[in-house]
Amino acid sequence: MKNSLLKGLIMFLMILGSSFAYSQDVSGTISDSNGPLPGASVAVKGTTNGAQTDLDGKFTIKNVGSNAVLVFSYIGLKSQEVNVAGKTTVKVVLKEDSAELKEVVVIGYGSVKKKDATGAIDQIGSKDFDNVASPSPAQLLRGKVAGVQVTQSSGEPGAGVSIRIRGNSSVRSGNGPLIVIDGVPLDGGNISAGGDSLLGDSSSRNPLNFVNQNDIESISILKDASSTAIYGSRGANGVIVITTKKGKSKEPQISYNSSVQFSKMSGDFNVMDARQFVANGGTDKGSRQYNWKDAVMQNGFSTNNDLSFTKSTENSNTRVSFGASTNDGIVKNTGLNKYTASLFNSNDFFGGKMKVESRIIYAGIKDQTTLLSNNVGYIGNLIGTALYWNPTLPIYNNDGSYYSFSNNGPQGPVDDDYLNPVQLLNSYTDYTNTNKLLGSINTTYKFNSHLKYQFLFGIETSNSVRKSQILPSIHIKDVAQATQDGVKKYGQAAILNQAKFNRTFEHTLNYNNDFGSNLSVDALVGYSYYDYTANGYNARGKGYDAAQTNLIDNIEGAFQNEFRADSYRNRVELQSFYARTNLTIYKKFLFTGTIRTDGSTKLGKNNKYDYFPSAGLAYKAIENKEGLLNSLKVRTNYGITGNQEFSPNSAIARSAYGLNGSLNIDSNSNSDLRWETTKSYGVGVDFTLLNNKLSGSLDYFQRDTKDLIFPIPAAATQPGPPSPRYKNLPGNLINKGVEVSLNYKVIDSNDLTWDVSGNASFLSNEMKNFAGFVSTGGLNGQGLTDAYAQVITNNAPIYSYYMYEWRGYDAQGASIYADAAGNDTGLGLAAKKLLKQKSFN
Repeated sequence: MKNSLLKGLIMFLMILGSSFAYSQDVSGTISDSNGPLPGASVAVKGTTNGAQTDLDGKFTIKNVGSNAVLVFSYIGLKSQEVNVAGKTTVKVVLKEDSAELKEVVVIGYGSVKKKDATGAIDQIGSKDFDNVASPSPAQLLRGKVAGVQVTQSSGEPGAGVSIRIRGNSSVRSGNGPLIVIDGVPLDGGNISAGGDSLLGDSSSRNPLNFVNQNDIESISILKDASSTAIYGSRGANGVIVITTKKGKSKEPQISYNSSVQFSKMSGDFNVMDARQFVANGGTDKGSRQYNWKDAVMQNGFSTNNDLSFTKSTENSNTRVSFGASTNDGIVKNTGLNKYTASLFNSNDFFGGKMKVESRIIYAGIKDQTTLLSNNVGYIGNLIGTALYWNPTLPIYNNDGSYYSFSNNGPQGPVDDDYLNPVQLLNSYTDYTNTNKLLGSINTTYKFNSHLKYQFLFGIETSNSVRKSQILPSIHIKDVAQATQDGVKKYGQAAILNQAKFNRTFEHTLNYNNDFGSNLSVDALVGYSYYDYTANGYNARGKGYDAAQTNLIDNIEGAFQNEFRADSYRNRVELQSFYARTNLTIYKKFLFTGTIRTDGSTKLGKNNKYDYFPSAGLAYKAIENKEGLLNSLKVRTNYGITGNQEFSPNSAIARSAYGLNGSLNIDSNSNSDLRWETTKSYGVGVDFTLLNNKLSGSLDYFQRDTKDLIFPIPAAATQPGPPSPRYKNLPGNLINKGVEVSLNYKVIDSNDLTWDVSGNASFLSNEMKNFAGFVSTGGLNGQGLTDAYAQVITNNAPIYSYYMYEWRGYDAQGASIYADAAGNDTGLGLAAKKLLKQKSFN
């Protein structure tokens, strides 16, 4: 009896103790190296019991067993497990997880884990280009991302760069992506003062030259409608989101980086030297010292120096950096010098409820170029002139002056279309000074762990002056010469000034919550206002005294009837409302829905606003499995985006006063002008194989752009003033393709990592339902005035080549073409029929 009572008492106490063990509460704080972490997660391992930290990083979780294991996690930080072992208070400091950081991609107005994204998004981080020195961040994308094509217009330092994401989606509007830096969308235009050189025009300079690559934390590339539709009328060509660095360590850190680069001309032109020239029947002029590469080329030399300082506390974060780089081009008198400074500072207020982040990026850039143009005249530019020069001719006379060639002997008149290349090089000066500033203040107020409000104010300002001259001492046929009162003089100068001031206002409200383990919601609503202003003035002079050597600083010294001055001012306003919802259902099904309304002053008064929706779906078929196939996610998306990269004031009538005070109509109005819009859809898969060693993605997409904006020639605007008009033409540009991206971890350890990656894209496009026949692809050079090599026409890829088929030479040495007997073939015949039957209307 006593034993039974004793056993019962022991059992009761055990049950009571067990009850107490499973009803205890555990509280504590979660932080990282910078301080408390609001919104961090804590869960009892193997159960659904969990909690999140408050604004001070504090948590309380109920019903925790004395021997339970708690799992602490936060995006971008390594998860940590702690054995409770009867403790009621736990403090945890989470460490940075570099692998996890790679999986968090920055998107429009936020970030998302790549495995939870429904759209086609790629991201490269600073570690991907730490050992690459480049004058512009645009070049860092080369070969890194499937479907992204980066082409530099020339080998000059800082030369213009063309970026295409999934090919072209427009014909006459811009095809470059929207670029967003720290939440501030750039206006997309050229920051440097433009203008023609004297022997043709050159491409605009790279708009990202002002960014120091060592200040970049990550570059995200948004490629499909599910990811770009949040930018509405500006997302048709994809979006590049650049995020700059912050301070990371509580201890003050100073970092200095320096690099040196050498460059030279790649390959060689197979041209004859002086000895070979004479041996093959060339006229020997007596001097055999000339080498065209020595005359105008050099070995390039570049230096890059960066200094940064970081310091963080529990309530503040600061990073300051300075950069200086010099870049001498392989063509003499070309180069790029750049000086940059950046500042990041953040401060927490009201116990962490409010955070204020400030960013400033400044750059001073000096571009120097020479006569390297896209569309040379019949004389050619510097390279053409150097190659054309007879290698047996001297460069200098015995007295040190430049040698001038004459077909009629030493005493004859100078041949002004056969130029001394070194004299041409040294007679031309062309440089551009640009000051660029990008600044923003981002204020975040957290009402609670689920709801926060953000306000972003950003400014983008630049001032650029381009100065160029060609001395009157060099005489070029039909170039840089003027006549006044029967007197002919040479020499030409130009000063071109451009100033921009752009403002960005963004208001966003974000709600994030987990409703149990089966539903997660991340919702966003916002309002944006953008104001882009550009103005400038230009002065040009022609015809200077032969003794003048500094025309730029005495530009008014030109002939009075050849002095020109003009000015301009443009302003574009854009207002937007947008919303986005990300849903995660049963941790398997992902949905992203976006809607944006944009209104712009660029459009006609009857079409100021338009709507841009999108939807993306994804399903995690396999996740975190061992063995051959570790994860598999299937994606699909559909959406509509717009393109407003066409000239300001295109919808309104514009006029300007001419030299004699007459009013000239520059363009006719079109009150119905509307955005080009692109409907796109795509499917894709993301996967990892071989115990997470091999990862990759496969995508198929198709884009359909309609309402193509074209400048219609004056003849098509009748009745009315004989001036051009911008108009939406019937037709569709269909662009489709396949992208493949693979990455294999050869070695992945704490001490050594080695990855091998590759990507490929296959693109095609075609014009449909298009009634026009547009000549494009202008050819330049002697005898090629108004000559074109390409066309835009129906049922053909844009910019298809349209030329006569060359059949060789006849007995007299004249070229023979396929149409010599009146027989056209291929596209040429179809295009000619279209030209006869149809015109713009």
